[in-house]
Amino acid sequence: MSSYVSHVSVDCLNAYELSEFWRQVLSYDENADDPNEPGDVECPIFDPATGHTILFIQVDDPTPGKNRIHFDLRPREGTRDEEVERLQALGARFIADRRDIHSPGTGWVTLADPEGNQFCVLRSDAEKSAATQ
Repeated sequence: MSSYVSHVSVDCLNAYELSEFWRQVLSYDENADDPNEPGDVECPIFDPATGHTILFIQVDDPTPGKNRIHFDLRPREGTRDEEVERLQALGARFIADRRDIHSPGTGWVTLADPEGNQFCVLRSDAEKSAATQ
């Protein structure tokens, strides 16, 4: 017997606003029959290809410190650096540059979403493949 992850839940101060940020970041959808609305205390978004779901749940308590679990993002298209620029234009905040942590250009960039939850942006699969050729 085993379990599987039904969805990932993210506690936040404003479920609607954070779900909208991440919906744009990930190109996820919302339920067309029950769209997320300002003031909703639970706002799910999902990947149209896989069904992977993230549920944003509004709570009164802010995150007390650095989040212990975070998303690692890999661009579907383009480069890591292009994706970092796109995410900052959506409202992500720069936290740390780890692009050269293992060797030049191999690492990641740490950003934070509008509520301060940190996440990392890795190199795209194309960038990884090009580096090994």
